[in-house]
Amino acid sequence: MLPRYHVLYGAIFTLLFWIIAPNAPLLYLAILFLSSFLIDFDHYVVAFIKNNHWGLKKAFDYHKNMEKIENKEYGRGIKRRGDFHLFHTIEFHLLVGLIGIYFTAFFYIFIGMVFHSLLDVFDMLKRKRLYRREYFFFNWLRKKVDGK
Repeated sequence: MLPRYHVLYGAIFTLLFWIIAPNAPLLYLAILFLSSFLIDFDHYVVAFIKNNHWGLKKAFDYHKNMEKIENKEYGRGIKRRGDFHLFHTIEFHLLVGLIGIYFTAFFYIFIGMVFHSLLDVFDMLKRKRLYRREYFFFNWLRKKVDGK
């Protein structure tokens, strides 16, 4: 899902959250909103690693090019995993959730991250691309160690 949609849906989700919990502090609502799309920072890091260039436009170009390659491969029946995104893994979500038990701000970050990930999963299901993402850090690490 494109970042602009994550920002839009994150704003709507935050507004709905505020309506349901009107006493939630504005700082925590801001954290919820920001975490609903800033989780995608790992996409930027991947683009930097692949391109060795910090430019945001280069990062968008990288991902646009990767989407074209993915669409061509899908059309030929090739189902290959995409780049690894650490912040999108179950383990990272659980880590933030556990920290959220002790620090309220992290609880709101956790909620925003889960919302973001659910949007990603629904989008990938709609596009029949669920196979593209590695959801488990330790599974990815095991494959790296095994050389797969």
